[in-house]
Amino acid sequence: MHRHGYKGRKFGRERDQRRALLKGLATSLVMHGKIETTLQKAKETSRYIEKVITKAKKGDLHNRRQVIAALSTQTAAFKLVDEIAPQLTARNSGHVRVVRTRLRVGDGAQLAIIEFVDELKSVPKEEAKA
Repeated sequence: MHRHGYKGRKFGRERDQRRALLKGLATSLVMHGKIETTLQKAKETSRYIEKVITKAKKGDLHNRRQVIAALSTQTAAFKLVDEIAPQLTARNSGHVRVVRTRLRVGDGAQLAIIEFVDELKSVPKEEAKA
């Protein structure tokens, strides 16, 4: 069968399972700043999160709602829009990098780390005034 017109990897999953997988990986990346997964999943997550970051950098109401829909939790979405996206204004694309690490012991799969290119500074939350 020809490969023309087939974008993205299937991962041996149904469509909803594949979407949930990418949502979960993207949410973990936003919350932790760096995750380790298989190389193929890291590359697909990179494609997915780049589009979400672009929407988060615009930051208006419509794009904020799209970021909330693209990530699993509102906490992760708010963190991306309010804390991470303002620190990524220096570049137009290429916000994350994928680095090969090791072969997994169980099945020999190539693992990779996906992380943000720029060093992110944690923003302290302001205390609510009583």
